[in-house]
Parts: sequence; C-alpha cells; structure tokens
Amino acid sequence: MRIHIEASPLPGRACGPDSDFPGYENIHVGVQRKDRPGELLGLHPGDAPSASWTLDCEATVTEDGVAVSGPYVQNRLGGRFVYLSWGTVDEAGVFTMFRRAKLMFSDIDPEVLAAAARSGHLTGRLGLTDAKGQPLCARVRPPQIVWSATGGT
Repeated sequence: MRIHIEASPLPGRACGPDSDFPGYENIHVGVQRKDRPGELLGLHPGDAPSASWTLDCEATVTEDGVAVSGPYVQNRLGGRFVYLSWGTVDEAGVFTMFRRAKLMFSDIDPEVLAAAARSGHLTGRLGLTDAKGQPLCARVRPPQIVWSATGGT
C-alpha cells in the first residue's frame, strides 16, 4: 500500500517565540524513518507552499483490522503511526529536531483503512500550522487530518 501525505499550509521558515515555544529559524519538516530520528524522507522548508510524501508500506488484514508496517511506520505501545519531524537545518545541512506531529493509524476510520488496503492507496491531508501559527505537533486527529482511500497518483 502507498500512503500519500499532503500538507498545506506550512508555518514558515522562521517562527518566533511564544509561551510554550522558544522560536526557531530555518525550520524544515520531513517524515522520520522508523527508530531513526535523524533519517528523514522528503525534507521540506517551512516556507514551502505545500509538502507531500509517499510512503511504501505493507497493509496486512488481521482479525483486529488492518496492520500497517514499513520503513517509516513507527510501532510503539499504543499503536502504529507516522512521525512528521520538525527541526532546524544549520549551515552544514545538519537537521536538529525540536518537535513532531504523530499521525496514528488507529485514528483512521476502520472502513477507510480497509478500503485503502484493497485499493493500495491511502491519502492523508492536513495543515501543518497550529492555531498559534507554529509547526503543528503532538497527536493529529480528525478533523485536523482527513484520511481517504484513493486510487493513487
């Protein structure tokens, strides 16, 4: 199964400080590889008009539903998910993470996930800017993200 994550708007390349956010410059976002926080897929600058990623995964139908696995699917207590990692990039090109958004498969309607397993394509659409204008973080649940089974792109 292919998972397509489509995101816009992004918060900008620089976000100033706030009560719970110290502020950062040269902000980027990418998908974190399983168990490798420093290995990212598709790093996009925070001022890009949009960001998208395609993840090749396995979708296995079990008696409990559909289990998704793959190189960018985290598997921890509490379920399987994808991390969108936010960080800064220095002059040498080194990424330093400061927060993550968590896209949980358990938050997807089971019928949508089953249809995606059959079609081979799952699409998630979300904005990556929170209510304060900062990079979206923590667990992202519907309606902040809209999941659909698609025919692919």
